[in-house]
Amino acid sequence: MSQAQDSPCLDTVDEVIAEQQRIFLKRQPRSAELVEEASRYLAGGATSSWQIAKPQSVWMSHGAGSKVYDVDGNEYVDMHGGYGASIAGHAHPAIVAAVSDRVRRGTHFAQPTEDAIWVGRELSRRFGLPLWRFGNSGTESTMDAIHLMRAVTGRDLYLKLEGGYHGHHDSVQVSVMPAAEQIGSRERPNRVTANGGIPRAITDLAVIVPFNDLSAVERALVEHRGRIAGMILEPVMMNAGIIPPDPGYLDGLRTLLHQHSALLTFDEVKTGFTTGPGGATARYGVVPDIVCLAKALGGGISVAAIGGTAEVMGAIVDGRYEQVGTFNGNPLAMAAARATLAEVLTDETYGRLDRLASSLQQQMEQTIADAGVRWNVVSVGAKGCVIFKPERVRDFRDFLGVDDRYSHAHWLVQHNGGAFLPPWGKVEQWLLSAQHDQADIDLFARNFRTFVAAVSR
Repeated sequence: MSQAQDSPCLDTVDEVIAEQQRIFLKRQPRSAELVEEASRYLAGGATSSWQIAKPQSVWMSHGAGSKVYDVDGNEYVDMHGGYGASIAGHAHPAIVAAVSDRVRRGTHFAQPTEDAIWVGRELSRRFGLPLWRFGNSGTESTMDAIHLMRAVTGRDLYLKLEGGYHGHHDSVQVSVMPAAEQIGSRERPNRVTANGGIPRAITDLAVIVPFNDLSAVERALVEHRGRIAGMILEPVMMNAGIIPPDPGYLDGLRTLLHQHSALLTFDEVKTGFTTGPGGATARYGVVPDIVCLAKALGGGISVAAIGGTAEVMGAIVDGRYEQVGTFNGNPLAMAAARATLAEVLTDETYGRLDRLASSLQQQMEQTIADAGVRWNVVSVGAKGCVIFKPERVRDFRDFLGVDDRYSHAHWLVQHNGGAFLPPWGKVEQWLLSAQHDQADIDLFARNFRTFVAAVSR
């Protein structure tokens, strides 16, 4: 390209998508057979709507270290990371040993085991909150957080970010990924129901505000004075690419909410452990009233946690809120979480992740500069993404201008080149794991150069 431009021609991007989809399908005949067979027994031919991809779902066989292998025998550097859960990589020796030992000694009692105390103590140290409970998914942890904020304050309304995702329970299925024509004015965003089966009466309890906008939060607190239980947000917003908080934003939120006797919840399901050993809470030095964890905590085993101040968690202690679940603190999950925190997510690991993340960002930014396109690479800890637009994204409305054909073309090129990314969304986030090395990073960077050259021709 002779001069810088915002993005390549979309006609060229469409041509790249068509070409790469042909390559994709040719590589994966066994996946095609399984898609057809699964459609007879699994709704939509998959076990989650997020596993359905174009031109077809990818069926996996196994993983080892930093690699995953599909049923057709293709090897990939895993940059998908199970939507952020696989920060340990695959079959990490420490987790294999812990889980194998636990399986031989029983996997379910519906009673606590000693590992739960160790994990609770370590989470308290890392996140600065004294008391913890466990669950099984991010959805459960954010559901408990909403309930706790209401139980402690006696209020029904809560503040939620426009474009924020917090799982699929009723309360938070509002304004998750609304279309531009649905959102209303910035000063008074619409409440947009995000899924079928969600009662409007529930979504009306959410008050929607933009990210990185303290004045909007203050207006909402004043308008609904005495009715807001609290606010839930990802401290680094990760449902619209990756959007870091402005300096002072998180601390300002805590101050504003506490001035109105409302609570602050950090949803660290995605950011916990991927942005650093103590998540975004430690990274930005702002301790909220409640923290929600899941994904990376279990090293690939399903587990979640919710931590809080003594005042907030006192509602569980005295029975104002019953936090319950048959599999809460499951022995297998606790063994995996202990191994993950003690033996995988160490200071040494985080030092190496920072070096790999910096190398990848530098290589990709150099490719963008050489091609003369105006895109942004955003990286926070082990997570990163490309924003396919020239301007910095500060909130969901900025993100709406991204054309998802760029990310789809990038996903296909990476996939066909041996790197696996999440197969949907306007901006696919990659995750580095404890088992990635420089060769993995360099392969991903080479594929990115191939992608940029293809869409820029």
